[in-house]
Amino acid sequence: MIQKRKCLECGEPIIGRSDKKYCSDYCRNTFNNRLDVESKNLIRNTNNRLRKNYKVLTELNKTGKTKITRLRLYDRNFDFNFFTSTYTTKVGKIYYYVYDQGYLELENDYFLLIKKNLD
Repeated sequence: MIQKRKCLECGEPIIGRSDKKYCSDYCRNTFNNRLDVESKNLIRNTNNRLRKNYKVLTELNKTGKTKITRLRLYDRNFDFNFFTSTYTTKVGKIYYYVYDQGYLELENDYFLLIKKNLD
């Protein structure tokens, strides 16, 4: 008895090539989009958070080097968990960067905002 193959998305019988898995392009796309939704959401949410952090740093650091309080960053919903890179100096100070905008934690809840010169 020949067993009929069924579409992985909708369960309808498949007509055509023996290695065909879906009954239509629509079902193939729907199936693959559903598989990727979690990783795409993570990437989208991370990129949105990085974009917001970058905007906050750019708006607060007009001169390229600015001293600011933690409270001002929190007031702008800055999220310290999202950055694109770090730089550690020889004396162990860590600069956190969101693309070319960076910050260094100072004493007494102050931060130094800096812009990396990409030239």
